[in-house]
Amino acid sequence: MNYTITFILSAVLCACTQSVDLEAARKEVMELHNKQREYHVEEMPEEFVALMTDEFMSVNRGKISKPTKEASIKRFQGYFGNVEFEKWDDLAEPVIRFSDDGSMAYSIVNKEVVVRYQNDSNQWMRGKTEFSWLAVYKKTDEGWKVDAVASTNLPDEEEIISE
Repeated sequence: MNYTITFILSAVLCACTQSVDLEAARKEVMELHNKQREYHVEEMPEEFVALMTDEFMSVNRGKISKPTKEASIKRFQGYFGNVEFEKWDDLAEPVIRFSDDGSMAYSIVNKEVVVRYQNDSNQWMRGKTEFSWLAVYKKTDEGWKVDAVASTNLPDEEEIISE
């Protein structure tokens, strides 16, 4: 009788435990990471913001914010409309880790961003910055989404490239 109870409990516990394919999940998170680059370089604010959960939070420059999707789209429209990306590339392979149940993940990213833009004197400038950030991903019914980002960067290097 004890063997029967043990077997039934084992079967129930195994049925309740989800098996997570971490390699497939890592690939999905990496695809999301790559879409973020694509949407920056191709200046696609709506698509970029669609990668975020409705509860998205940002930690940047000493401030915590929970922007609405509309505010985020407006912010990225302004940013994308004022710069031309020359580079938005990883300096190292992102580190990706998962929660034990596979419902959350995070990535640690180190990226170099080089943009061209016009300053207030209509001079063309090149700005180069190295960013590092921690992105938190959440598995949703729609797939993986960015739930939070904490970002920091080194001081910008700027140079005039034409008058």
